[in-house]
Amino acid sequence: MSTLVPAPARLPDAERLQLAARVRLLSWTSLAYMSAEGAVAIIAGVMAGSIALIGFGLDSAIEGFASAIIVWRFTGHRIFSEAAEQRARRLVAIQFFVLAPYVGFESVQALVSGERPDASLLGIALAASSLVVMPYLGIAKERLADRLGSAATKGEARQNMLCAYLAGALLAGLLGNLLFGAWWLDPLVGLAIAGLAVKEGLEAWRGEGCCVATSPVAVAAEGSCADGCCKG
Repeated sequence: MSTLVPAPARLPDAERLQLAARVRLLSWTSLAYMSAEGAVAIIAGVMAGSIALIGFGLDSAIEGFASAIIVWRFTGHRIFSEAAEQRARRLVAIQFFVLAPYVGFESVQALVSGERPDASLLGIALAASSLVVMPYLGIAKERLADRLGSAATKGEARQNMLCAYLAGALLAGLLGNLLFGAWWLDPLVGLAIAGLAVKEGLEAWRGEGCCVATSPVAVAAEGSCADGCCKG
C-alpha cells in the first residue's frame, strides 16, 4: 500500500505575493533579453546567411511569449487563481509544441541542403552570452516554481534551459563551421533538442513538472507528485 506524500502548508498571502513579484521580475528580464537576443540573432543570421542563427532568433520570439504568459499569470487577482494557473500551464506547454516541429524542420532542412553559412563572430558572441544567462534564469525560476507550486512557471523555466541547449548547439555549430568546416553539428543537436521539447511539452501539459495543489485533500485525490516538489 503506497503512502501519500503530504502537501506543503499553504503559503501565507504576503509570502505568495512576494514570490509572485520575483517571478514577474525574472519573466520580464527573460522577455527583454529574448527580444534583444532575437533581433541580434536574425540580423547576424541574415548577414552570414545562417539558417541556424535566423532560426535561433525566431525561437527567441516563441520563448518570449511564454515569459509574457507567466507575467500575466502572476499579475493582479490571478496570483491566487488556480484557473489562471491551469490556463498558463497549458499555454506554456503549447510553446514547446510550436518549438519542437520548427527546430526539427529547420534541422532536417539544414542537413538536406548542406548549405554552409559564413562564419559569424556576432553569432558566436550571442550564443556564448545566452549559454551563461539562460541557465541562471531557468534555475532561479524553477526554485520559485517549487515554492509556489506552479507547473506553469516550471514550464517556462524549462524553456529557458532549452534555450541554453539551443545556444550550446548553435555555438558548437558556429565554432565547428569556423574552425573545422563541421557545419552538420548544429542540425544534428537541433534534432535531439526537438525531441526533448516534445517530452517537456507533454509533461507541462499534464502538469507533471510541479505540484499545483494547495490543499491536502487535492493531493490525496491525485497522489504524490512525480518529481517530489510537494515533499516537505
